[in-house]
Formats: sequence, structure tokens, C-alpha cells
Amino acid sequence: MARKPIIAGNWKMHKFQAESVELVNALMAELKPIEKTELPEVVVAPVFTSLHVVRKAMDDCGCGKVKLAAQNCYYEAQGAYTGEVSTEMVKDAGVDYVIIGHSERRQYFGETDEMINKKAKAILANDLLPIICCGETLEQREAGVTDSHIESQIRAALDGISADDVAKSVIAYEPIWAIGTGKTCDSDEANRVIAMIRNVVKSVAGEAAADAIRILYGGSVKPETIEEQMAKSDIDGALVGGASLKADSFAKIVRGAM
Repeated sequence: MARKPIIAGNWKMHKFQAESVELVNALMAELKPIEKTELPEVVVAPVFTSLHVVRKAMDDCGCGKVKLAAQNCYYEAQGAYTGEVSTEMVKDAGVDYVIIGHSERRQYFGETDEMINKKAKAILANDLLPIICCGETLEQREAGVTDSHIESQIRAALDGISADDVAKSVIAYEPIWAIGTGKTCDSDEANRVIAMIRNVVKSVAGEAAADAIRILYGGSVKPETIEEQMAKSDIDGALVGGASLKADSFAKIVRGAM
């Protein structure tokens, strides 16, 4: 099955509203000369306070070449959850995707596999798509438990989700030791882990879902690394951090995935 690649830019806690609009406009200008049919699916994830202005900039452009993601959500629809933002609220802001389970959310904010599963279900129930992150620490890799750790994350995240919804979802493998460190997981090893993830999905949701689901690599992705990564059998795109904060570098990654 031919899977359409995705290049997603996670802006993390960067960019005020005006800067976010400037960045997405510059990115759309970079992509304008390219036929839409030739592009991978391009997604940007600004901070919550910039979602609405970035959505407006995309709508004003009318080019339809970039989709919008939130960096997180909460699984309850409403209530006394101070500081949280529901799936329904980010949908109201015009998002297409929601990133969940990012290693920084797990590490700094104590997010558990159970929470991530609840979020995935809430996202899918509201006709949005989750980008479910998984990955191992350096200590886990050195201990030889990379595969078993990631398998447990994927099984927990997909628990109770239908095969059809699994097929629509996106997974991002992000070796934690390669995020923001300048280190990049060897492309052969990244592909091996992603192929392992696909086999876990097959055991959970069946072969059709495993063939359809798109699995991205995330971890210091750069314009210089993307072509080699995209040439691998099971890597369907990238979740990009720092390199997505500049339109020219992010556009180079997008082109490298074509």
C-alpha cells in the first residue's frame, strides 16, 4: 500500500502570534511553486495561543498546502480542569491533528500510557487524527529494552481503538536521546524500530491497519538527513523540532521527502 508521507513541524514553546503567522506565511510561500499533488502532507503545530491566527493565515492563503496540529489536548470535554484544553476546543480552533505522548509531556508533566490512550480515543471520537509519540531513553537503549519498551507504549496507546481508527492514526518514533541533542538515530536502526512498531500494530489491529498507518521518525531531523531516512522501507515521514522553526529549513525537509 502506498502511504502518503507526512512532514510535521512541532514548534514546541516558541513563537508569539505575530511570529507564528509570519512563519506559516513564509512556509506557504516556499511551498507555493510546488504542485500540491507532489507534496507530502505538511503539518505545523504552534502553541495553543497561536492556533487560531495560524488557521486564519492558512485560510486566507487558500492554497491548502499546510495542515494544523495542536501540541496536546485533554481527554475530558469540559469541566474543572484548570489549565487544560479539550479536544473539542482545539477542533474549534481549526486543527486537523493533535500530537500526544511526546517525550517532553511524559518526562516533564508525568503523562502516562493510560492518559495517552484516553486522549487518542477522544481525538478520534471528534474526527481528528492523533500523532502518537513513542520512544526510548538512552538508558533504556543501553539496557537493550528499546523494543519491549516501545511495544508496551504502542499496545497501551492503541488499546480499545478500532482497526479502522488505528489505520487513520499516525505514530511518531522519537528516540529521546536524539531529541534536541544534535544526535540522529542511524537511518537503518530507525527503520528497524519503525518496522517493529508496524509489526506491533499488525498484532493489535491487523495487517490492513499496519499497512495503512503512517509512522514517522522524530529526533533532530535536518535537511541533510531527510532523503536517506525517506528512502527506507517503513519510514513514512518526520516529526521535526528545531528545524521547523525556520521556513527555509523546514521547506527543504519537505522537498527532501518528495
